[in-house]
Amino acid sequence: MEGAVTTRPGLREPEFHLLDTAVAHLGATPFSIYNTSSPEQIAYLLGDAANRVMIVETAFEARARTAIAEAGSVERLVVLDAERDDAISLADLEAADPGPKFDFEATWQAVRPDDVLTLIYTSGTTGPPKGVQLTHANELAECRALDAATEWRSDGGAIVSFLPNAHIADRGLNHYGQMVWGPTITTCPDPAQVFAHVADARPTRFGSVPRMWEKLKAALEAGIAAEPDEARRTATQEAIALAAIGIPICEVWGMSELSCVATLVPREKIRFGTVGAPLPGTEIALAHDGEVLVRGGIVMAGYRNQPDKTAETIDGDGWLHTGDIGAFDENGYLKMVDRKKELIINAAGKNMSPANIEQHLKSGSPLIGQAIAIGDSRPYNVALIVLDPDASAAFAQRHGLPDPSPQAMSAEPAVREEVERGVEQANSHLSRVEQIKRLTILPTDWAPAGDELTPTMKLKRRPTAEKYAAEIESLYANAP
Repeated sequence: MEGAVTTRPGLREPEFHLLDTAVAHLGATPFSIYNTSSPEQIAYLLGDAANRVMIVETAFEARARTAIAEAGSVERLVVLDAERDDAISLADLEAADPGPKFDFEATWQAVRPDDVLTLIYTSGTTGPPKGVQLTHANELAECRALDAATEWRSDGGAIVSFLPNAHIADRGLNHYGQMVWGPTITTCPDPAQVFAHVADARPTRFGSVPRMWEKLKAALEAGIAAEPDEARRTATQEAIALAAIGIPICEVWGMSELSCVATLVPREKIRFGTVGAPLPGTEIALAHDGEVLVRGGIVMAGYRNQPDKTAETIDGDGWLHTGDIGAFDENGYLKMVDRKKELIINAAGKNMSPANIEQHLKSGSPLIGQAIAIGDSRPYNVALIVLDPDASAAFAQRHGLPDPSPQAMSAEPAVREEVERGVEQANSHLSRVEQIKRLTILPTDWAPAGDELTPTMKLKRRPTAEKYAAEIESLYANAP
């Protein structure tokens, strides 16, 4: 590898990057599992991948052993940070003699471009996860396209790895990108602490999922709101309203099936509300219903063990049907509308994007951490609101509220008033039919990989609607 992998005391160790790279050089296919997964979920992935080796840390060993017993395919367990009689340690691996017949040079040079490099298991918003098969050629096409669009090769520099390695963004852009561009990686084990590590590592480029930026914005707003000097607080708020905080964000769009990124907004030509133009070498078209279609070297090889799903997703002409609805603006930049299967079609037949509504809700007030818009086949739209923990704590301190827990805060009149103000703010940006007419604040938090969110913090719409069916029905009681 050209670059380096660094860590700080108490942080996630860098063994992942070293071991995963070693496995790929042997011609095998390494993949990662979210550390929030249950034994049942892990067993499903092991059964689908049929992997023979599993590498774990002791913190996840118990779950791994339970899953291994159920799946039955794993022959060797490697425990990184402990000695076990029935497992291999990292020291054992390092000391092992491969034998005189092993030729490392011949082994890695035998790996072909069309060999499967990794599996990225989808987050399972609509069913069991699907194993996205990405080849060496796929990832090299992704890196070449990004390099052509951004000139990252000249950056070198530094990056921070903080998303799960099972996520295509971290694995694709940080792990594989480190091999191509040679930056130094600083590993961060807790996404909640990432910006503290950013300040230390000073990355030359940094990307994140939308929720991370929303959390940063909420934390900054909460900190500003807690400023005791009213004049200074007001001046800061007015300055941000006029000139933001000076961090230009270049939006991208992509998916696991596309090796990560397919479009990008150039930093010198930022157009808000769009996700940019297709990367060089990537074709994007719209189907008759607005579904985004993609063709090019970044398109996956297919879903593991699911030829029917693969045929449904990639047509005979090589176009991958993304399931996203989009439109092009006058400059050829792509604008995303919503997921094809998640559009709200109300009782009057009006099509709406719940994601667009939810984004306005979360922007309406720092107290609104998560939101789900409901309105399919209904006379009007309602929303379930989840409070942001950081903003709630600051709000409680500022208003002298003794208990900042979601249970207590959801019942506070002052909280309700602020949330309703945020919803009104959101409604001012929406058409009348899109606006939220009623809401409820849930006395809970939604954690990644829970009932409501995937490990990558996407909404599980159907399970969430089913779980809170009673709350939703109460919002439509005595509907006008």
